[in-house]
Amino acid sequence: MTSILGISAFYHDSAAALILDGEIIAAAQEERFSRKKHDPSYPFNAVKYVLKQANLELSNVDHIVFFEKPFLKFERILETYMAFAPRGFKSFSLSMPIWLREKLFQKKFLYEKLKSHDENFNDINKIKFSEHHYSHAASAFYPSPFKEAIVLTLDGVGEWATTTVALGRDNKLQMLKEIHFPHSLGLLYSAFTYYTGFKVNSGEYKVMGLAPYGEPKFKDLIMNNLIDLKQDGSFKLKMDYFNYATGLTMTNEKFSKLFGQPVRDPKKDLLTQFHMDIASSIQAVTEEIVVRLTKDIAEEYKIKNLCLAGGVALNCVANGKILKKNYFENIWIQPAAGDAGGSLGGALAYWYREMNKSRVIFKDQMKGSYLGPKLNEDDVEAELKVLKANFKKKTTKEIIALTAKEISNNKIIGWFQGRMEFGPRALGGRSILADPRSEKMQKELNLKIKFRESFRPFAPSILREDVNEWFELNYDSPYMLLVANVKKNKQINMSEESDKLFGIDKLNIKRSTIPAVTHVDYSARIQTVHKETNKKYYELINEFKKITGCPVLVNTSFNVRGEPIVCSVKDAFNCFMGTNLDILIIEDFILYKEEQDKSLIKNYKNRFELD
Repeated sequence: MTSILGISAFYHDSAAALILDGEIIAAAQEERFSRKKHDPSYPFNAVKYVLKQANLELSNVDHIVFFEKPFLKFERILETYMAFAPRGFKSFSLSMPIWLREKLFQKKFLYEKLKSHDENFNDINKIKFSEHHYSHAASAFYPSPFKEAIVLTLDGVGEWATTTVALGRDNKLQMLKEIHFPHSLGLLYSAFTYYTGFKVNSGEYKVMGLAPYGEPKFKDLIMNNLIDLKQDGSFKLKMDYFNYATGLTMTNEKFSKLFGQPVRDPKKDLLTQFHMDIASSIQAVTEEIVVRLTKDIAEEYKIKNLCLAGGVALNCVANGKILKKNYFENIWIQPAAGDAGGSLGGALAYWYREMNKSRVIFKDQMKGSYLGPKLNEDDVEAELKVLKANFKKKTTKEIIALTAKEISNNKIIGWFQGRMEFGPRALGGRSILADPRSEKMQKELNLKIKFRESFRPFAPSILREDVNEWFELNYDSPYMLLVANVKKNKQINMSEESDKLFGIDKLNIKRSTIPAVTHVDYSARIQTVHKETNKKYYELINEFKKITGCPVLVNTSFNVRGEPIVCSVKDAFNCFMGTNLDILIIEDFILYKEEQDKSLIKNYKNRFELD
């Protein structure tokens, strides 16, 4: 049996993945173990976990694949500094020592790190390097249910590429087109993330969530000044407005002058209608680019299946637009579309490209993305006792009945079940669950549970067979990566008065029969729940449906703002005791807040750095 370990690291979202004879066995991000959001360091804990899951010592692993090529990346950085010289000397002088000390000699650096897992590991030649965008494309095509597909990868930057089109057929994956750095849709979006005062590589979700509160008033300004966009979706950025190629910031003074305001300081400046309009404008531009790109490749290659990966593929609003346009019959998006998924893509690329193995195609090779650790009941019980938690053990059937009942009574639940999810979304493994029918729930969850901005939307989990009755969607969306509108017959029409409201004032208006998951533009980021991949979660929603007639739950990740999703019993208990969660359910153990020792209550609000 051939084992391949994939690793992504040293930029953001380090991760490890392991495949055995092409089957995906395990994958996890380092942040879940280290408790550092977007942890970029060598993924020691993630590697340790995937090896344990496969019951392997590192010295017995056949191949180890790093997700990108450091020499190519170094070449790009040097050439960029040369092209822009003498600008950027400060940034250059800061980055060079790290490159010369660590990154340039990554094979040796990785070898030393890997040896810390197993002193018998002594074959440096087992370490191989994939290309960044090839890893992304492989992570999207090979687990997909398609024999043939066009693969579109959009992100910030890999080595040189920022946008690539590839053709996947059977076990072959061939790169066809590329757009190169500094011209990048991912970095354009991140420039606006920075400009609106959010953290780059983390706050892009916030820009997307903020967009519906604004109007795309600056769309033409962006199109006319910042980007040269062709009819086929190819583009060039006008670099005299940006600073990221050689500087320490994303945008420059000229960029701020164009929009008439300085970069928002999140410590001092409140979000205003201006920022909402900026968010709306860059979201509209992104959608325009993505729609043009997909239309062109659909017409050119005449292939009915599309796969997506790269950080921009997490822009589920743009994904929803692609689906709606019907340029492709089928779309499949890698749930760990960002750099974490590169670890899996690197391993799969080696198996199929270098080893030329044939491909077995079936519906869900990602196993619902439940690829992280699972805890057994004895370990859960032992850990709860160590934490001095007050808990009761129930049967699975009792847990499902109790939880559904409590949610219908407006209780907010920490739900910790089965294997942890791989990728940025909680999908019913490490989730906070609530009743979508409550009009106060969105605000309550944001301010009292997540400690985050009140405008941020929540996603619905819905039984797959009911999705078309509630949303303008009749398609699998198991990874919460498609946005669609709530059905007209579930919407509540706005009064004239409500219609005139601007920005954040729109938040408290009840828009549908499931207001907690209905965004201000009537949209929702949908997760379809399938019995085959998560039976317990499916049965819980089904039970809630029996009680309420509603086959939907609010599902948000089990964490607070700035904290990685919980991974261990201790993480879950700390989050439970540090927030206004009412009930914690770990496997078949139930904990009620009012029954816990009050001295264990934690001050959790400022524990994690703001994201």
